[in-house]
Amino acid sequence: MTIQDLRLKLNIGAARLGNMASRTKKKTSTKKDACYHKVKRRYTKNGGTWPSAYASGALVKCRKVGAKNWGNKSKKNKA
Repeated sequence: MTIQDLRLKLNIGAARLGNMASRTKKKTSTKKDACYHKVKRRYTKNGGTWPSAYASGALVKCRKVGAKNWGNKSKKNKA
């Protein structure tokens, strides 16, 4: 083997390692939305557990109506 052959093998090996490193999935931090914080604050008061089935359902409902509207009671018209 010549020096050129060795250099070629090293370059191929380095390229494979580089490709492998770029293929690995990097962890990205997900940001919590306003509903997550509102629901968690309400459902973990007084020693509540997180996550629970009730909290998960409330989180879905909050995301459906929006954080600004969730938890506000609607006014009923008296006839």
